[in-house]
Amino acid sequence: MHSPKQLPLGPLMIDIAGTGLTDLDRERLSHPSVGGIILFARNYASPEQLARLCGEIHVLRTPPLPIGIDHEGGRVQRCREGFTRLPAMRSLGEAWDADPARAKEMARAIGYVLAAELRAHGVDLSFTPVLDLDWGRSTVVGTRAFHRDPEVVAALAGELIVGLRQAGMIACGKHFPGHGWVEADSHVAIPVDERGLDELAADMLPYRKLELDAVMPAHVSFPKVDSKSAGFSNYWISFLRNDIKFGGVIFSDDLSMEGASVAGDVLARATAAYRAGCDMLLVCNAPEAVGELLQRWHEPLDPQRSARIAGLLPTRPAPTRAALQDDPLYRAGVAYAGALVAAA
Repeated sequence: MHSPKQLPLGPLMIDIAGTGLTDLDRERLSHPSVGGIILFARNYASPEQLARLCGEIHVLRTPPLPIGIDHEGGRVQRCREGFTRLPAMRSLGEAWDADPARAKEMARAIGYVLAAELRAHGVDLSFTPVLDLDWGRSTVVGTRAFHRDPEVVAALAGELIVGLRQAGMIACGKHFPGHGWVEADSHVAIPVDERGLDELAADMLPYRKLELDAVMPAHVSFPKVDSKSAGFSNYWISFLRNDIKFGGVIFSDDLSMEGASVAGDVLARATAAYRAGCDMLLVCNAPEAVGELLQRWHEPLDPQRSARIAGLLPTRPAPTRAALQDDPLYRAGVAYAGALVAAA
């Protein structure tokens, strides 16, 4: 067996096509510009297969590539068969309206289930929690948001984060400064939010209140604040760093989404996001774009950003599936999740 390749973590987070690694996948994941991998539903067949795949990825390099996934609950849950079905976060907001103390307990336990099950199979982080406010306008956010009240969002997301961390997983808030007001879906359109900075204060409150390890800006432009959309904007990235005092990893949202097209082709998008201050750039569902970036994009690696990215990796051993069955917090979380999914 080859010893892992010693390489600092680069700024690109890429994906793969199948449920195992091909030679091309191994070559791309070993490229110095790559620093992580994101998994999708197509990469998942069973808990056993997921554990094998993550094991294969982790032995490629030292430090190991962080393995991420969008696994929030509700309609955004990539691993289903063999995993606990997680409720949409809005159901926790509805539980809050009935009984805040119980809703916080549920959020903490469900956060633990979310993280513990992923980590037990080798996944390092989930892009959660969604901190967008439920303004009732955005279909792409919709039930993914906890609540319209930013104080409630901060309280429930804060408890979910406690649960994530109890399982050894970091927290990534999204989509800064807020995606809940715009009606357009940034996967297929270029959303514009016409509000000014003062009007965005409520959307940003959860980012001020929570201790987050990572943040993902929105592919939304706020022309009254800056001409560039948030993930390509030096203004917004600087605001996050200097005004909100955020010191963790800043992810771009997926550079292959339509909302990113304002910055040009994939090389221009990667350059714009990196120079604006994003640490890690997601390029998903676009293998040709990944190939082009790995061949033609030559930004010098930044040791400070590489160190921040390495901080995404868990520092405590993953729980085992067997141990979780006797874990009271895990069992409580499974029961809460089941009740909320059944009631939805």
